[in-house]
Amino acid sequence: MLSKIRNIGIMAHIDAGKTTTTERILFYTGKTHRLGEVHDGAATMDWMEQEKERGITITSAATTAKWQGHEINIIDTPGHVDFTVEVERSLRILDGAVALFCAVGGVEPQSETVWRQADKYGVPRIAYVNKMDRTGADFDYTLKAMNDSFGGKCVAIAIPAGEGDLFGGIIDLLTMKFRVFHEDSHGTTFDDLEVPDDMVEKANEYREKLLEAVADYDDHLLEQFLSGEKLDSKEVKAAVRKATIANDMVPVLCGSSFKNKGIQKLLDSIIDFLPSPAEMPPVKGTDVKDSEKELFRKPDFAEYTSALVFKIMTDSYVGKLYYVRVYSGEINAGSYLLNPKTGVKQRVARILRMHSSKREDITIARAGDIVAIIGLRKTTTGDTLCDVKHPIILERMSFPEPVVSVSIEPKTKADQDKLTDGLTKLAEEDPTFIVKFDEETGQTIISGMGELHLEILVDRLMREFSVEASVGRPSVSYKEAITREIEVDKRFVRQTGGRGQFAHVVMKVGPTQDGTEFIFDNKISGGNIPREYIPAVEKGVKEAMKNGVLAGYAVTGIHCQLIDGSYHDVDSSDMAFKIAGSLAFQEAAKKAKPVLLEPIMDVEVVVPEAYMGAVVGDLNSRRGKINGMVPREDVTIVSVSVPLSEMFGYVNNLRNISQGRASYSMQFARFNRVPSEVSKKMLEKEKI
Repeated sequence: MLSKIRNIGIMAHIDAGKTTTTERILFYTGKTHRLGEVHDGAATMDWMEQEKERGITITSAATTAKWQGHEINIIDTPGHVDFTVEVERSLRILDGAVALFCAVGGVEPQSETVWRQADKYGVPRIAYVNKMDRTGADFDYTLKAMNDSFGGKCVAIAIPAGEGDLFGGIIDLLTMKFRVFHEDSHGTTFDDLEVPDDMVEKANEYREKLLEAVADYDDHLLEQFLSGEKLDSKEVKAAVRKATIANDMVPVLCGSSFKNKGIQKLLDSIIDFLPSPAEMPPVKGTDVKDSEKELFRKPDFAEYTSALVFKIMTDSYVGKLYYVRVYSGEINAGSYLLNPKTGVKQRVARILRMHSSKREDITIARAGDIVAIIGLRKTTTGDTLCDVKHPIILERMSFPEPVVSVSIEPKTKADQDKLTDGLTKLAEEDPTFIVKFDEETGQTIISGMGELHLEILVDRLMREFSVEASVGRPSVSYKEAITREIEVDKRFVRQTGGRGQFAHVVMKVGPTQDGTEFIFDNKISGGNIPREYIPAVEKGVKEAMKNGVLAGYAVTGIHCQLIDGSYHDVDSSDMAFKIAGSLAFQEAAKKAKPVLLEPIMDVEVVVPEAYMGAVVGDLNSRRGKINGMVPREDVTIVSVSVPLSEMFGYVNNLRNISQGRASYSMQFARFNRVPSEVSKKMLEKEKI
C-alpha cells in the first residue's frame, strides 16, 4: 500500500551524526543486528573504502527498513559541502527529510545549504537535535538558532530532560510522558514515566507553544485552545501532520544517537508526520513533442509508468547500477521502458532493492519505490524512464558548476586507456565532476567542487581502475565577464574557387542585468537574415563564450541581441553564420572591458577567544571580508567571505595559529569580480 511507504533522506552539516543515526534506525528496525560505528569504520551505510578510512559519508547510500507496518526507504546523504550534489539529487526524489542538528554546534553553514535545497524542492521535514549528551549541548539555543535561520517554523514536540552528562531522556510534549532508556539493552527498551517535578514548568511552557502553533493551523483546535479546553492528543497529532506536510511547520525532536536515546521517537515521527507517496501531488512533466505542454502522473500503480534516474554507480560485479525513483505505474523485470530524451527503448534486465552496497533481486517496482535497475544504456543522471506508448519528460535536476581544477596525467602508456575509461565512468556517476582536454598544453584537466572532492575521485581512480597517475596542484576555476554594452558589425567572407561562404551579422553584446548566464534575443525584422540561420549565430556565440579573451576562461553573464545583418542566396550557410556569430562575440568581448570573476566562499570559523586576533588577521590577509561574529560560551563564530584561491591549505594554517583548537567549514557562495591589482598580477603570470 502506498500509504504505508515513507521515502526519506537524512541531511545535515558534517559531523552532526547522520550516519550514526541511520545505523541506529537500522538496528532498532531489525535491519541489522549489531551497532555499526563510524569511528570504527564499521558503519553499514559508509561502505566505500574512502568512507571507512576518513569516517565521512561521500556518496548517498540507500536502504529500506520496516517500522510499525510501514516501509521506510532511507537515503543517508553526505554532510561535506564538496559532495552537496549527492544531497541535491536525493532531495529531488524524496517525499520527506530528517534534518539533523548538533546540539553543540547548532545551525552551521552546510545546515543552511541543505535546508535551502529542501526548500527548493518543497520537501516536508522534521528536525532532530542530536548529541544531547555532549558537553556544551544546548537545546534551547539550537531551537532558537533554527527559527532565526529558517523563518520561525520549527516547533519542539519533544524536549530533553537534562543536557550534556545530565541528559537522562526525552519528554514527549504530545503525551506529556518522560521516556527513560535502558542502557543495558542498547536503548531498545524504555519506560514512559510521569514528567519529573523539576521539568513540569518547562515542559508546560514548550507544550503551550506547540498547541499555539497547531491551533493556528486548525480552527477547531483554535476554539478549544482559546476557551481553555483540553486538546485531544490525536487531533493535535493530526494537525501537526497536516502542517508538516504543507511545509508550514517543522516538528523538532531531540536525542543522542550514539548513546541510543531518542531513535524510536524519531521513527514514530517519520511515520506520524512525514507524507507517503500517496499524499504527494502528481509529478509534473512535459510532452515530448511540445515542451510547453504540461503532463501529470498520479502516484498510482495503475497510472502510466514514469520514473526518474537520480544516480548512476559503477559496480565491479554487475556493471552500471541506475538508481531510480518510480513516481507512477510499475516496472517489471524484463519489460521495456522509453528514455524520451534519447528516444531509445531499453530493456530492464534486473531490478534490485538496495541495502547500502548489498542488493536483493525483486521482480517488480511500483509507484513510490526507490530501486536500482541493471541493463540500461545511453542514460544519464536526471533522465526520465517512462511507458513506451505514453512518453513524458520529468523535470531535470540542476547541478552547481565545479570551482576547483587539477591536471592529471598517466604515468605510463599502459595507464592512458585505463585513465580515460576511469574518468569517463566517474563523470557518468557524478554530474559535478567535469573532464576536459586542454588543446594548448595537452593536459587532461579534471574539475570538481573542492579539494576533498577531487582527492577522493583521484583515490578512486587509483583503487577501482588501477590507474597510476600524476596529479598537479589544485587551481581555481575562474570565469570572465564583460562590463559594458558594445555593438559590432561583422562579415565573414571566404572565396575558395567554387561555392564560397558569406555571413553578415550586427549584434549588441552586453552584460545581463540579473546575472543570468546567457540570453540571446533575435531582433531581426524583415528577413534580413533568414530564420533558419538564427540558431547558428546563437551556437557560434555560445561556443566563443567557452574561451574568454582575457585568459581563456569561460565567459558568463552575456546578453546578446542580434539586430541586423545580411545573407547571400548561394554562399550563405549555417557554418558561415556560426563563424560570424563567434567572431562578432570575440570582437565585442575585447572592446567591452572584460574582467575576471573568482569563486567566493562563505567560511565559518569556530575559534577560542585567545586566538581570535591571529585568526581574523590571517583571514584579512587572505582578502577575507568579515560578515559577523557571534560569541558562544568560550568560543566565537566568525562568518567571513573569502576568495577560494586564498583558501588552499587553510586547514594546516588554522591548526598552527590556533594550536589545533579552531575549526572551520566552507561552502561556495557566488562569483565576484577579481580586484584589478590581483587581476593584473594573474594576467601577467598567464603571459609568462
